[in-house]
Amino acid sequence: MSPSLKGILFMCAGVLCLAIGDAIAKWLGEVHSPLQIIFFRTLVSLPLIALLAHYGGGLRKLRTRRPFVHLVRGLIYTGTMFCFVLGLTLLPLAEATAIAFVAPLFVTLLSVPLLGEKIDPPVMAASLLGFLGVLIVVRPGGDAFQLGSLVLLGAAVFYALMMITARRYGATEHLWAMVFYMTLVPLVLTALALPWVWQTPQPWHWPGFLAAGVMGVGATAFITMAFRHAPAAIAAPFDYTAILWAVLLGWWFWGEIPDVWVFVGSALIVGSGLAIAYHDRRTTLKRRPTS
Repeated sequence: MSPSLKGILFMCAGVLCLAIGDAIAKWLGEVHSPLQIIFFRTLVSLPLIALLAHYGGGLRKLRTRRPFVHLVRGLIYTGTMFCFVLGLTLLPLAEATAIAFVAPLFVTLLSVPLLGEKIDPPVMAASLLGFLGVLIVVRPGGDAFQLGSLVLLGAAVFYALMMITARRYGATEHLWAMVFYMTLVPLVLTALALPWVWQTPQPWHWPGFLAAGVMGVGATAFITMAFRHAPAAIAAPFDYTAILWAVLLGWWFWGEIPDVWVFVGSALIVGSGLAIAYHDRRTTLKRRPTS
């Protein structure tokens, strides 16, 4: 099996884990507060991340000289998870997933003022196409527009900020350190808030909390391995298979059938993301020195 094919399979496995974790969070959110869901998810995830770090080079990889940066990233990650889990409880799974895919477009736009990067005209055109897709999905002013749409757009903005900080400090901080502290902060914050939102889980909810945490770590591990085996331009587009899983899981468990506008908007969002990835790959190849 070629490295690229391995990368694609790892990426698909990671995206499947994310989709299953989102479906579990939506199910748990029918009864429990997003804060309680985040608490148990990070409670399960943190030891698993530490274990992966141990086998991926030792716990010394968790050392850092930038605790404030990790605190800020943890706060941003807390906002991301809270908005996304809340949005999952307010919208159908496929629609929520489609809106969340606007995050890479926010990364592109926010990288200009925050990282000083420049946006080429083709990338700007693709970004505008993606925003058109989001507008089609959420339909401001229409019956389909809900508070959940705004909450999920907020989650996308938080996620974009998290990715920008990863791009800014990823070269000087180890991957597992960034993931560990990003998970530790929301665990502590939600633990402090837990007495005010606690709802005693039913016996069948406990496996759900456990599975949500395992799926989150599994997604991180699989996606990390995907980018180690295959170039980003090959592996990253398969992230969009999440929409297919969201449609299937939403239909299977909740009988949710997206209308045609969700599919049209999703196609524009996916198309814009693929166009940006293709442009970045061509630009990288042009800048690569010849032998």
